[in-house]
Amino acid sequence: MTLAISPQVIRNDLDEDVATLSRLLDQAPLPSYILDLRGVVLYANRPGDELLGRGKTGCLGICLEQTVYPPDLDEARWLAEALLEGRRPSYRAEHRLVDANGRCFWASISLSLLNDCSGRPKYLWLQAADIDEQKNAALELVDAERRWSFALESAGQGVWESDLVRGTVFYSPTWKRMRGYGADELVESTREAWIERVHPLDRERVRIHILQAEQLPRNVFEYREQHRNGHYIWIQSRGAPVEFNEQGRPVRFIGTDTDVTELKRAEARSHKLAKRLELALNVSQIGVFEADIASGQLIYDRRLRDIYGFDQDKLLSIADFQAALFPDDAEHILSENADAIRRKGDFSSTFRIVRTDGEVRTLMSHVTYFEDEGVSKLVGTNWDITNDVKLHESLVTANRLAETRNAELQIAKDQIERQALTDPLTELPNRRFLEQILGDLDRDKQLPTSILHIDLDRFKEINDSAGHLAGDAVLKHAARTISDQITTAEFVARSGGDEFVVVCPGTADPTHLKRLAQNILSSLAMPFHFSGRPLRLGASIGIATQTSASRSLDQLLGDADTALYRAKAGGGGRQDYFTEDLRSEIEFARRTSEEVLEAIETNQFVPYYQPIVDAKTNEVVSLEALARWQHPSRGILAPAHFMKFAEERHVLSTIDGMILEQAVAQMQEWRHRGLTIPSISVNVSLNRLADGQLTSSLQKLDFEPGTLNFELLESIFLDDEKDEFCPNIEAIRRMGIGIDIDDFGTGHTSFLSLFRLHPRRFKIDRQLVQPIIENQEKRAVVKSIIGVGKTLGLKVVAEGVETTEHANLLRRLGCDYLQGYAFAKPMPAEKLEGWLRHWGHGNRTL
Repeated sequence: MTLAISPQVIRNDLDEDVATLSRLLDQAPLPSYILDLRGVVLYANRPGDELLGRGKTGCLGICLEQTVYPPDLDEARWLAEALLEGRRPSYRAEHRLVDANGRCFWASISLSLLNDCSGRPKYLWLQAADIDEQKNAALELVDAERRWSFALESAGQGVWESDLVRGTVFYSPTWKRMRGYGADELVESTREAWIERVHPLDRERVRIHILQAEQLPRNVFEYREQHRNGHYIWIQSRGAPVEFNEQGRPVRFIGTDTDVTELKRAEARSHKLAKRLELALNVSQIGVFEADIASGQLIYDRRLRDIYGFDQDKLLSIADFQAALFPDDAEHILSENADAIRRKGDFSSTFRIVRTDGEVRTLMSHVTYFEDEGVSKLVGTNWDITNDVKLHESLVTANRLAETRNAELQIAKDQIERQALTDPLTELPNRRFLEQILGDLDRDKQLPTSILHIDLDRFKEINDSAGHLAGDAVLKHAARTISDQITTAEFVARSGGDEFVVVCPGTADPTHLKRLAQNILSSLAMPFHFSGRPLRLGASIGIATQTSASRSLDQLLGDADTALYRAKAGGGGRQDYFTEDLRSEIEFARRTSEEVLEAIETNQFVPYYQPIVDAKTNEVVSLEALARWQHPSRGILAPAHFMKFAEERHVLSTIDGMILEQAVAQMQEWRHRGLTIPSISVNVSLNRLADGQLTSSLQKLDFEPGTLNFELLESIFLDDEKDEFCPNIEAIRRMGIGIDIDDFGTGHTSFLSLFRLHPRRFKIDRQLVQPIIENQEKRAVVKSIIGVGKTLGLKVVAEGVETTEHANLLRRLGCDYLQGYAFAKPMPAEKLEGWLRHWGHGNRTL
């Protein structure tokens, strides 16, 4: 028979001080008990009765050992004995308890001794708290962390943490292993050291991602990083801020790195669209799963359920996964799973699923086999790359452009950096970015490298006729078209105006380069519409390849520009490859151009004189002073050898002036020596005729009016008013200098010009004169021109009279004066004197 003891009786049996404590505990909210040294309850407050499910009957008289969950009883007894033996001052622990209703729950226990007046233990004071909810949540968190750890390890993901306040960086062993470092090896962790390991072509893009990190809730991107052994590996990095300062700026970041090098290679081999995902897949997110092979139970986290379209509360099985597989991919993926289980290994794959709403998505997956307490499981990750597949072309371009086109930077520093490296119209890299890329390639000795220099044909014509908006549309269209033709390993920039540059690192195959150039030409030649109007574009391309480190990429860019110049000169719409022969030709042109300037400084240009004779009497009526170059090593050179270079250096008018001064001085010398020269004709270039200082310079020369003639050498169209010419022409005429027109009949000079200029005479071009013996039509043209001269009262000179037959025929046609090899070749002054004396002594018969 059990004796019931009332709370009052037991309280009366307690010592006065302990009784007082019990009265205080009646008001306490925390479950409290007073026990004897055997653990029997002598007092319990109301929360104490309710904690153990004895709110109605109370806990008095029970031994609390009976409420301890059996697996925890040994630990509880050991701790209590240590308290009673004085080996520890108090008892604090967490145990599972079982209440009167059979409920097992976690409780936090605090047990202390109450001593009598002599200091000997007499009672035990126990306080408890229900911590079951917190404890279970903690255990679930540990279990989740364990699954996540397995998932990260199976995916080969390395963890990193960056604390900006403490200046510390943590790298996990997996992070180090994927880069070739030992798990305990110290890796230099400054941002500068990391950037230095990043591939040169990815550095600018990575820097932009670093700048974006503080504004984005999650930062995901891919880049190439140098392995410890020297080669480069592809890294997919995902990071997010996890701690912020008082101003709301992130001060601590945590993320994962995944080595995706093999995936990149697999994509290249299989020509999967995902092969061009070189940077972060901004719209993809990783989901984690765990599959129990024996039971078929499947655990998906929230992210993976979203990807598949599964309800968040639905219990899943492996059958749900199999049903979601796209029919064409199911056999392959299930075979991969079975093989991983058989060999207890892992695998990566790309496959399609059909979501519960019918939408087809493309996923990437990494799966590994492991055993958890003897239970065989598959754990892994999936992430959605559907949008990346659809947008891979634009992503590749954005990756090459350091994502400057897609990044809407919100702070001024980011905007300035983007503007500094990007052409605002086409959103391509600009000249500065191009120079940085070429500099990085030069430093890394990325041999060989090839460059395509592209210049748009007919751009100015479109810009002038259709307007600047059309011109801008053309440039944007060209930028997109060129970008579509290049690979992820190549780089395109707008170097200025309507010019673009494509850089091809590691490429020297002429076949590939010419095919790429032809694809660009063909694409640009296709018409496109602007405001409903079809526009046709074209381009010319120069190609150059660097095969030696001794030639910098800046020089290579010049070589490509030279080849482009050759392509443009060939009519446009074509490509030209820079060769050593072309290099030699350009070097010769450069050297000749420099020598022309030196020749001017050292007076190497001298006049050669060719007589002009009267067609009837064969008397010398004038001399034409022709420029010749007394080259130190190449001898006497005609204008064909230096005219082009003099025009390019804008010194043709200077040479004209040198010849004029020498010819005037020579004429004076001949007169002093008794050799009469009726007049001398000198060629005058367009620039010389437009020179505002021409009149003042002529006034310094010593010549008699009527003895000097100017031949207008170039194609000067005077049908329209040209203020820069007219004053000089009138001033020249007032000074007694005659005006002759050269090369008449070739289409350069109109009949109206004859009326406006009032020349003294004009010359029939040698191209019309030479064929008149055999060509009846040319003979008729020459006869008509001579007739025009007669009608206008002008003297007519025929150039290029090579034979006696030419001279006789021209006489019969009525030509006034003759000039050509039939009489004399151009000769220096000293030789001309002898010829004149010989000609003047009756030796004028041809």
